[in-house]
Amino acid sequence: MEKRREELEKKRQKLAELRRAREDRRLALLTNQQQELPGGNGTSTGRREIDDLVNALVGERPSTPTTTIDGSSDAGSDKGIGTSSAIMSPSPYSSSGSQPLQHSALPMARLIPEFTSVEAVIFDIPPKERVVYNKEVQTVEGSFEPQGPSEEEIREQLKEEFAREEQLRLEILEAERQAAEEASRQEVPELTDEERKAIVQSAEFAEFIDHSSKILERAMSERYDFMKDYTLGLDAEAEDLNGNRMRLVCSFHDDRWTKNRSVTDVGWSSKHPELIVSSYNKNPLAVNEPDGIVCVWNIHLMDRPEFVFHSQSDVLTVRFSDFHPNFIIGGTYSGQILLWDTSAKSLPVLKTHLSAGGHTHPVYAIDMVGTQNAHNLISVSTDGTMCSWQLDMLAQPQETLPLDYPAHPITDEVAVTALGFPDGETNAFWVGTEEGTVYQANRYARAGSQAGINTAYSYKGHFGPITGLDFHPLFGPMDFSDLYLTCSVDWTVKLWRKRTHAKPTTPDNAVVHPLYSFETADDYVYDVKWSPTHPAVFGTVEGSGKFEVWNLNMDTEVPVMSTIVGAGKALNKLSWSKDGRHAAIGSSDGHVYVYDIGDMATPHPEDWNILQRTVNEMISTQAHGSILNEF
Repeated sequence: MEKRREELEKKRQKLAELRRAREDRRLALLTNQQQELPGGNGTSTGRREIDDLVNALVGERPSTPTTTIDGSSDAGSDKGIGTSSAIMSPSPYSSSGSQPLQHSALPMARLIPEFTSVEAVIFDIPPKERVVYNKEVQTVEGSFEPQGPSEEEIREQLKEEFAREEQLRLEILEAERQAAEEASRQEVPELTDEERKAIVQSAEFAEFIDHSSKILERAMSERYDFMKDYTLGLDAEAEDLNGNRMRLVCSFHDDRWTKNRSVTDVGWSSKHPELIVSSYNKNPLAVNEPDGIVCVWNIHLMDRPEFVFHSQSDVLTVRFSDFHPNFIIGGTYSGQILLWDTSAKSLPVLKTHLSAGGHTHPVYAIDMVGTQNAHNLISVSTDGTMCSWQLDMLAQPQETLPLDYPAHPITDEVAVTALGFPDGETNAFWVGTEEGTVYQANRYARAGSQAGINTAYSYKGHFGPITGLDFHPLFGPMDFSDLYLTCSVDWTVKLWRKRTHAKPTTPDNAVVHPLYSFETADDYVYDVKWSPTHPAVFGTVEGSGKFEVWNLNMDTEVPVMSTIVGAGKALNKLSWSKDGRHAAIGSSDGHVYVYDIGDMATPHPEDWNILQRTVNEMISTQAHGSILNEF
């Protein structure tokens, strides 16, 4: 920019010099003209020289013709007249009275133009810089040298930072150690015996110890063979399971609570598969303990129960609520229905009243029907009454149904010992009685049937009180929910098929006989349960201490698996886990045993078809036997 300004300044000075020189020449020309005018006879050669000089200064060609004082011009001039005489003006010294001067001065004034001075505006616009690259100026010396610290320098910096951090950490640890030593030097106040005893006996301390010790025992009781060699293939235990051998998983017993008591019922939790609930009768040797108790066992906590609940009467039946995982429901010998909550204390949170509005005799069976948003608890008793309850209101039953059978030879009331609802059914149910007969009943009156026991049919086949009744679960590609099993103290297990006709065609058809009778037991059969996963598998427990597993697709004469449980004491109850692999068994000596039946719980696709053929054969055999009996 400075160079450009210097060039513009030089041009301004040069222009000013040209203007000054032009003014000097004009003045000199006027002086010469004034000197020639008085003589009146100036030569034309001198005039032509002056015109040529003026034309050279203003940049025009010199012209040969000249203009005289009186305005005449040469014949050869074609242009430049005005220009050649433009610098001529009347002399200020000429006399006003001279006539030739006035005559010759007027044309000279017309030929000389006026010059004006205009100030030029110069814009200072720098020229566009043109950059040209070549191989010599592509790079600058040192442009490829490393910028910033080198790799070695960075490594050294990192080492120094790590060293500083480690030093700081050691200083912090040393400060903490010193602070701990100073705190330990301070005197720790000694607790008196009264204060120590108050802390140990406080409810908060006991609850903390109980909760913490349960967590530790769960972790310590986890059984895992960390020495197992996976390169050897199947071991002997796996071969036994594949060979339909059952295996004892664990057993539960507590000397404080379950000693000298008998297990009256067992059940699995539908929400937590590791939890098992069991109910017990009274301990005759401990009069200060509750008559009935309920224990919740955890497979991962072997030595003691997870929860213990109390009852003022023997608990005869118990189960987890299907729709409330923390609720436990029990039926007692006094006829009360009790509700315990795992988040509360050991006493029941709700219970029914001992009045005529509910049960007044032992409650041996309870069941839940309905859905999550509309469900009821159904209970039956030996007083011949069925009650429907809502769990949040046990003050009085929602409905009460008397179970009367007018054709009974002794009394109209039916003493119910077992209860069963087919899957998906909320109205019709079946009950087993003390005299060994099964009856079908309805909760509500419908077209062609009344509420109460259906007197049109009676299922007769047992010769002693019925101890268990279980309907086939509804699952798989075929529906076998019309089949149910019963067991009795007559040492038999019987397979039944429910009738669908409203009324019998003849009086003889009013009695329904079993499809098949399993008669291999050595003592009372106390419970029978279908497998929840395999269509043809069911289990039984009996008074001789045997646990037997049957598979109708393999054999209908003898069980496929049988074992003596524990010390061979009488087995009272059986319950399958949700996966059908484990069976919980309650014993009369207060023990609860858990058995694994292995791959027997896993069905094959053809098992439903095989069972269908087996049942059809049983039906055909029953019909053939009825025809022979008529003859």
